[in-house]
Amino acid sequence: MKNSHNFGTSLSLAALLLAGNVLAEPPHGGGETHGGGAPHGGGAPHGAPARGEPHDGPRGYSRVTEPKGWDARPPTVDRGAYQHNFQASRSYRIGPYHRPHGWTGRRWGYGEILPRAYWGPQYVIGDYWLFALEVPPAGYEWVRDGADALLIDTNSGGILQVEYGVFA
Repeated sequence: MKNSHNFGTSLSLAALLLAGNVLAEPPHGGGETHGGGAPHGGGAPHGAPARGEPHDGPRGYSRVTEPKGWDARPPTVDRGAYQHNFQASRSYRIGPYHRPHGWTGRRWGYGEILPRAYWGPQYVIGDYWLFALEVPPAGYEWVRDGADALLIDTNSGGILQVEYGVFA
């Protein structure tokens, strides 16, 4: 009885050690082979960065060029000309929006102060002309909050103008 118990314990330990070695084993460039038998993904040696095949990029596609004067920001601000909350005449689909961690949705209006978490670089709309937004004056940027675009003062976060529904 004691020998069968020791044998069972030994067999279990051996199985665990064997499974641990198999799981800890690094991959050996497995993966599909295409054509000449080379692994898909370049088969880089262990620890070396994987390098893909060279690609010229899309054909027949030309990047939308910036309109003339897109970066000619007005040096002064006529606040009265901007202080509006508009409904966008068209909505654009550009991908998901992820609100700053810990914040909930809200409808902002001009004159309010947008918290700093909302105007980090990931929210700035650098190519505003693609969404029919005006050239921001010096010291102001367009930022996205959900479906809306807000023109904010980059020193204080004060909202100068809002376009509701720019993004779908």
